[in-house]
Amino acid sequence: MPAQQFPISEIVAAQRPARRDAARNYDALLTAAREAFAEHGSEASLEDIARRAGVGIGTLYRNFPTRRALFESVYADEVNALCRSAVELADLEPWEALTAWLERFAGYMVTKRAVREALEGESEIFQACRDSMYAAAGPLFERTQRAGAARADMDFGDLLRMVAGITATAFVDDAQRDRVLAIALDGVRAGRR
Repeated sequence: MPAQQFPISEIVAAQRPARRDAARNYDALLTAAREAFAEHGSEASLEDIARRAGVGIGTLYRNFPTRRALFESVYADEVNALCRSAVELADLEPWEALTAWLERFAGYMVTKRAVREALEGESEIFQACRDSMYAAAGPLFERTQRAGAARADMDFGDLLRMVAGITATAFVDDAQRDRVLAIALDGVRAGRR
């Protein structure tokens, strides 16, 4: 069975170079950029990103001619991974699948915040990312509601906003963030009010 495609999947595939060595450099740059943005926010140094990836600054600019292009590619790659994880988790029990995906979503929000700051406004890629995320993970939430495991008086957008709000807060450490997220998700479970 072919993998489910989302608008962002096509964008990510089109951006990735076909040559194996170029694709390896591209992937290394995305990984390095994701780490640098998580550590230093939108002001992460492009030279540092190239160094972390083990390539020269020219290779970075060949793949990402502008800082914005790098931010958008990291963002698109993260959303594509979230969409793939929603599909992979779909066979789990409804509540387990939903909470596993939301934990991944919470982790992704750190990178998204840095990218959002850098892009200062809407990017054309954001709509494809949003549409893809709703198409991939929205069904996990709807299945959880149909199973009676999640509140019926909210929608997927409400849930994402709640988790995004939680992840926007500064925490002592990841364990505290995970604990607060678990408390909030307990309020999403049906029958927990």
